[in-house]
Amino acid sequence: MNENENKTKKSLKQPLPDSSEQEAIKKETKPSAWKKFWKAFVGFWTSKSTKEMLSYIGKRLILLVFTFIVIFLICFVLVRLLPVAVDSGMKDPEIFYRQMVAQGRYVQNSDGSYSPMPVLQQLWNFILNLFSGNGKPWGFSYHIQWLSSPSDILGSHLTPTVLINIYSMLISIPVGLGLGIFMALKKNKWQDHTLSIVIMLVISVPSFVYAFLLQYLFAYVWQVLPSTAESASVGYFSFKYFRSIILPILSMTFGSIAGYARYTRAELTEVLTSDFMLLARTKGLTRAQATVRHAFRNSLVPIFPMILGEVISVLSGSMIIENIFQVNGVGGLYLQSILTRDYDVFQFVSMFYILISLVGTLVVDVSYGIVDPRIRMGSKK
Repeated sequence: MNENENKTKKSLKQPLPDSSEQEAIKKETKPSAWKKFWKAFVGFWTSKSTKEMLSYIGKRLILLVFTFIVIFLICFVLVRLLPVAVDSGMKDPEIFYRQMVAQGRYVQNSDGSYSPMPVLQQLWNFILNLFSGNGKPWGFSYHIQWLSSPSDILGSHLTPTVLINIYSMLISIPVGLGLGIFMALKKNKWQDHTLSIVIMLVISVPSFVYAFLLQYLFAYVWQVLPSTAESASVGYFSFKYFRSIILPILSMTFGSIAGYARYTRAELTEVLTSDFMLLARTKGLTRAQATVRHAFRNSLVPIFPMILGEVISVLSGSMIIENIFQVNGVGGLYLQSILTRDYDVFQFVSMFYILISLVGTLVVDVSYGIVDPRIRMGSKK
């Protein structure tokens, strides 16, 4: 008993640590920022919602690959069944036949003539060439660029398409969202009615009508802008080239602006009449503050996937717009491959479009859970 009393007395007599020592002790016991980050990282990947999300994405990827293979098989069979006009625009038909034989698409008969192989045999040879890396499984161009691979031709046409789509997106997204917000705040007033009529007219008219109208006014009547796009020799990032693609950019922008404004107005009008907006106003927020901080963020749930889909579609071109303004882009290449019957280029560009569409659909579906955390992907509830 005396020993215990002595120990307690000694412990009471010991001086308390000063403030610096207390802070040092707290730092030793407090987990570091790296440990917090690692704990949060592990917790995120081991949580139930993350597992459900990864399972959903995995299933969608499997479905994407399966869909792409089915579409590719259908496109492959239909394209290979088309007759080839050997003498239409080809520099040397003999070289064409040799390439066909090398790719396993034609066979040389004993009399020196050539005949196509069965479609299933061509498909098997294509798969062998694709995975073995021998030759060019996607074939060559025989009309657009003699003996050039479709991938090289597509790569040389991507830059103009990407530039036009990016410029159009940078204009249409802020202008469309701004008009939608303005119309929602001016609901049922003359500004809202006027803009609604204009937007319905813009949506109803095809984009190539604006293209012809802009080309006629700015290029032929007023003569302030060139009627067609410049060639790649002037440089894609030069002011001269940018000036030459202003008209196709505007032609592609009108429809996007009208679409964004219409959806933003509809979603924001519904959110502005919600109960939580009344609560935000009673807490002292102004109408503008409540709209920007709460209403607009909630209305972005269906709008953000549209924006994301447009960002992904910058690689796809507009066949009609690019053809009107003679833009050397992917859309014009696709139309040219159809008109010239350059079937290898047509098939490769078609698969490129399909892949972009499938990937874009997947990314847009996944983005719903990113915009609104209440949405849980893969959940059975």
